[in-house]
Amino acid sequence: MTLKKAGRLWRGDNFADLAEYIRFFRAGGYPVSVVAESRCGECDGLAFRVDIDEEDATRRACLTCGGVAFIGDSADHWAGTGHESCSCPCGGEEFAVAVGYAFFDEGEVRWISVGLRCLMDGALGVYADKKIDYSPSRHLLAQA
Repeated sequence: MTLKKAGRLWRGDNFADLAEYIRFFRAGGYPVSVVAESRCGECDGLAFRVDIDEEDATRRACLTCGGVAFIGDSADHWAGTGHESCSCPCGGEEFAVAVGYAFFDEGEVRWISVGLRCLMDGALGVYADKKIDYSPSRHLLAQA
């Protein structure tokens, strides 16, 4: 399937659609070179509830096993308070998750964008968009 626009929302059916949407979004205005699908490290699950705090620190909880993981360097910035659960305009709170990475010329991560696809209606969105201002940063590729 390809992306489709329904009203003001983009919709998709799978990881490829979400990856295309994240590339279209352009992390921080930069071209996204890599999009990684989030998978639970415990059970390999692909469905999550997602929380984001005011600093765009992002944490996901697997719907299959309950395993919790932070995306990117979010564990370093998670305050533990002031976070909100992500929800789709349809009210859904269960998502497929992917992370888009934009790079500096020398290959370090410049920007990450956390994209979600609602498992209820397929709505796509970038819910967190964060500049990475340190190096080395390539380790973030393993933290989708």
